[in-house]
Amino acid sequence: MGLRTVRGVSVDEALRMVLMLPEVDQRQHGKDIGFRVRDRAFAYLCAYDLTMLVKASREDTAALVEDDPRAYKKARASGRIGWVQVRLRKAHEDELGDLITEAWRMTAPPLIVARADLPLC
Repeated sequence: MGLRTVRGVSVDEALRMVLMLPEVDQRQHGKDIGFRVRDRAFAYLCAYDLTMLVKASREDTAALVEDDPRAYKKARASGRIGWVQVRLRKAHEDELGDLITEAWRMTAPPLIVARADLPLC
């Protein structure tokens, strides 16, 4: 997933990563904040326990968990798509940014993705 930065991502940094993406809405979801693009969820921020749930392919989830089990944990899966739990205090900023951007790309309608001026992950 790229070069690693210092461990630890704050809630504010995680929010910034998500909200910089085009057409993202945030909604309260119980104690969590859900992030959607065109009413399709791709991430949840659990500020009370400093974790995020981020949509990811099963393959990416398995690779993240194997590479860094202190930062990543398999949350749940349905079909070819799963969710990875990210422990913000243990995560690397660059990896989390890539993961969030890829989750957005997987979720957003193709026209929005095509118009987005985002670096490739």
